[in-house]
Amino acid sequence: MKTMKSIGLAAVVLAGAMAGARGEQLRTDINPALIYYRAFQMIPDLSPTDRDYLFDNDWRGQKLPERFGELVARYDNEFKLVRQAAQATVPCDWGIDMSPGPATLLPHLASCKGVAQAARLRAMWDLQNGRQEDARDELLAAFALARNSSRDGTLIAALVQIAMENILCAAVAENYYQFSPEILKQVGEGFDAAPPRGMVAACIPTEQTFFHDWLLRKIQGLQKENPADDAKVMVGIHELVTGMVGAGEGETNQVQTDLWGKVNRAAGGTSEGVVKLLRQMAPLYQRLAVIMAAPQREYEDSIKEFSAEIQNSANPLVVEMFPAVQKCRPKEFGTLAILDMVRAAVQYKLNGEPGLKSVNDPYGQGPFAFERFVFEGVDRGFQFKSAYDGRGYPETLIFVEKDGPPFQVIGKNAGQAPRK
Repeated sequence: MKTMKSIGLAAVVLAGAMAGARGEQLRTDINPALIYYRAFQMIPDLSPTDRDYLFDNDWRGQKLPERFGELVARYDNEFKLVRQAAQATVPCDWGIDMSPGPATLLPHLASCKGVAQAARLRAMWDLQNGRQEDARDELLAAFALARNSSRDGTLIAALVQIAMENILCAAVAENYYQFSPEILKQVGEGFDAAPPRGMVAACIPTEQTFFHDWLLRKIQGLQKENPADDAKVMVGIHELVTGMVGAGEGETNQVQTDLWGKVNRAAGGTSEGVVKLLRQMAPLYQRLAVIMAAPQREYEDSIKEFSAEIQNSANPLVVEMFPAVQKCRPKEFGTLAILDMVRAAVQYKLNGEPGLKSVNDPYGQGPFAFERFVFEGVDRGFQFKSAYDGRGYPETLIFVEKDGPPFQVIGKNAGQAPRK
């Protein structure tokens, strides 16, 4: 975690890059989560028709109509507060009470991702109207929120952060040609000065608290309340275990019934047996945290063996309830590559080929693979490809240098026309 001094420095850099305060002296010592919660109260209540119009259309490569501008302007009050929160010099604390365990509600995460989606559209409108500074401010404020969204330490929050970072990096790439070198430099500096990333490895202790520790605490409470009636304790454990799994929409409770049958048999029909199964899980969380923090190649060597061990475990709680993290770390590796691609693209615009070569692919032996990108017979820009292909394809980001028909700029389908 950053020290207060480094957090303050980051805020100074962000404030220098952002024009959102318009010279006003705003407080920077307020927990940014409090400001974000206020911002979420200002989310405009768009009709389904307006929401579909704004978010379901691909607006790239066309002149944005007045209706588009009127709709994104309804987010003005929300973004005033999001900008203010980005300049906070104190850490973000969402104030989440984890005591309900798996029933803990995290409704703010959907609102966080919505800010990134809205920021992308507002930046498009700003750029069409010659307001590069405003576009910069929208993207930087949303990027600071992306990082702050992961502060509760949950795995789902880390995944929301990753999704937001990808949305905002793609927004920079698809509007690359509309940013001047100086504004683009400020965007890059703002990204680098944002709050620290929430890493997947750091989420493992929270996942253990959410599920393992919560269930163990509940069982011990039942045992204390019913010291001479283990059958009653087992009834309570049955409700807890099946409640954690839940039945999907349109499904029966067969999954719940099957799991409880396996747990009951493995535990020998006693609550102490269930506690023993839970205690067998604790060392696995510790091992997983180490694996998740390992460099890419070490991670890939270790996670296959670990995942096989989980799936083949004789402990049904391990098989059914251990966090499904195998896809999380590859997403994190991919996003780290994308962030460095943005840094390389900024340097390329500022310093040409020497700048491009000054940023290395974190998974390669040098700079990212670079080539011109041609779409429908027209040179539209350039693309970076990473040596990392842990998700089944090389991580790719295309930077648009010439306006024209839209194409996907990021991910597996980068370079393809948008889906209808």
